[in-house]
Amino acid sequence: MATKKSVPKKKPKPKRSSDPLDRVIVTAALTGALADRKQCPEIPYTPKEIADEAVRAYEAGATLVHIHARENDGKPSWRPEIFAEIAKEIRSRCPILLNFSTGGVGNSIQERARSLPLVKPDMAALNMGSMNYSIYSSRQKKFLMRTVFLNPFEEIEWLLKLMNENHITPEMECFDAGHICNTAPFIDMGLLKPPFHFSLILGVVGGISASPHSLRAMVGLLPKGADWQLIGISQEQWSMMPLSLELGGHVRVGLEDNFYLPNGKMAHSNAELVEAAVKIIKKRHQKVATLEETRKMVLGNSTGLKDIYQ
Repeated sequence: MATKKSVPKKKPKPKRSSDPLDRVIVTAALTGALADRKQCPEIPYTPKEIADEAVRAYEAGATLVHIHARENDGKPSWRPEIFAEIAKEIRSRCPILLNFSTGGVGNSIQERARSLPLVKPDMAALNMGSMNYSIYSSRQKKFLMRTVFLNPFEEIEWLLKLMNENHITPEMECFDAGHICNTAPFIDMGLLKPPFHFSLILGVVGGISASPHSLRAMVGLLPKGADWQLIGISQEQWSMMPLSLELGGHVRVGLEDNFYLPNGKMAHSNAELVEAAVKIIKKRHQKVATLEETRKMVLGNSTGLKDIYQ
C-alpha cells in the first residue's frame, strides 16, 4: 500500500522592513528643543506641562513619548535633574514608554547624556551621523537658522556603550541615507544588536528631502527585519504618512516636528496630532499598537516599567 510522502513545512519568510505592519506604534515628540511659544502657544516647557502632554498623548493612542528637557523659560536643557523630574511626573501618572533625546549643538555628548544612567529611560536617541542642520525660508530667500550637527563615530560608539550598560534601547536617528549605512560598523562590532529601531527623518534642510523617492531609498537600505518610523517635518509629515504605512513604518507625530493638523489648523495639543495619526492608521485598516505590544517590539519583553522611584 502506497504511503503519502511527508511534505516539509515551508519556513515562514523573514519580515522585511518594507512589509505593512499589523500593529503600528504611535510616538509623540512632545516639545523638541527649537520651537517656542511665539511659534506655537501649546509648546510645553516645565516638567509638569510635559507630563500633562504625555498623559493626553497616551490617552489618544500614543504608547511612546520622545522627550527633550526645557528650563522653565523654554530654553533647552540637558540638566539630569530636569529629565529625572519629567520622568517622575510621567511615570507617576501614566505607563507610557520614555525615549530621551541626546542631541544638541555646542556641548559635549557626555553632558547631553548625563541623564541616561540616572533615569534609565526605555529608549534614547542615537544620532547616526554629522550634517548641516538648517532652516531656510524660500519666501525670504535666506537661512533663518544654520548650524553643524556633529555626531562623529567616536561619540556614537561612546553613547552606544553607555546605552548598552544601562539596558537602554537605541533609537537610531537618520537624517540622510548615509546615516543608515553608518550603523554597519557598530553592527559588525557587536555593539548594535537586533532588533534594530530606526527613525527616518525627512525634510530637514541639510538632510534628505521629504519625497517618496527618498523614503523608498532609505527603507531599501535598512537591515533586514529592522523596525522603523517616519519623522516628517512640518506638513510633509501628513503627506508622507500613507506611503510610510504602506512600506511598513511606524508613526511619530508631535509639536517637536509639526504644529499643524492635516486640515492646516494649528493643533491645541500633542493629543490632537496623535488622534489625527490614529485616524489615518485605522482608515488603512491597520491597528494601533497597544502598550504591551509596543513594549515587546521596543524592549523585547513584556515586563513592567522600571521602578526607578520606588
